[in-house]
Amino acid sequence: MIINSLQLKLNNKLLDLSTPVVMGILNVTPDSFFKENRFLTDKSILNAVETMLEDGAQMIDIGGYSTRPSAEFVNQDEEIVRVSNAIELILNKFPETNISVDTFRSGVARHVVKNFRVAMINDIGGGMLDDLMFETIADLQVAYVLMHIRGNPQSMQSMTDYKDVVSEVFRFLEKKMAQLHLLGVKDVVIDPGFGFAKTLEQNYELLNKLSYFKELNVPVLVGISRKSMLYNLLDIDATHALNATTAANMLALMGGASILRVHDVKEAKQAITIFNEFCKYDM
Repeated sequence: MIINSLQLKLNNKLLDLSTPVVMGILNVTPDSFFKENRFLTDKSILNAVETMLEDGAQMIDIGGYSTRPSAEFVNQDEEIVRVSNAIELILNKFPETNISVDTFRSGVARHVVKNFRVAMINDIGGGMLDDLMFETIADLQVAYVLMHIRGNPQSMQSMTDYKDVVSEVFRFLEKKMAQLHLLGVKDVVIDPGFGFAKTLEQNYELLNKLSYFKELNVPVLVGISRKSMLYNLLDIDATHALNATTAANMLALMGGASILRVHDVKEAKQAITIFNEFCKYDM
């Protein structure tokens, strides 16, 4: 069993990851792949965040640009408006919330960190969709989620030709981490990128070998909540994939995940509680 003993600096406070934590997803987009997680009014945003915090989320990840396959293009100004409005609402009511912003644009990252108390940037582009992202993160000195992807949200599902998906994803993350460290970025989280330029089978191979990524000695974030690797396998849809998500999250915890990025915080927190109790009896 993989036991975590890592920490992450968020807003000048250390988040203890010896016990895995939950990141709640807040999509302020009209076209997120899971329609129940589209929050477009002030009231719905605040209600959703209040519920997630009460259910045990340690951070809220706000996205203003859907990254599902073939997602509609959103210009940078619109993305900034969407996420900024949500951040301001949340921090006015819940000022101690750890805010992560899900963006691959350095301009969005710079704006939200400079103007709000944002603790982390979650970049699905791995620094490849914006050449200025790494140096921007280094300048801002915020925590950074480095995710593996090929191509972009519009092209990624045509770029799944790997000789060895696990080793190639590992080498990508290792190389990008080295670049970040040379720039002085200290708090890096890695994400293998489930569902991004991977087939269903490749996603499960990555999940099966997730423990390999602990060799990079940084927290591992897993985002598999209600994704197609679950509902396509079971011939259901995202709306009916909560049970599958919980099962997959438990496998991720057993593989060493430090952060579960989820739509359903309560159920993920329950999985962590069961996992922690199970681990007490490891020899």
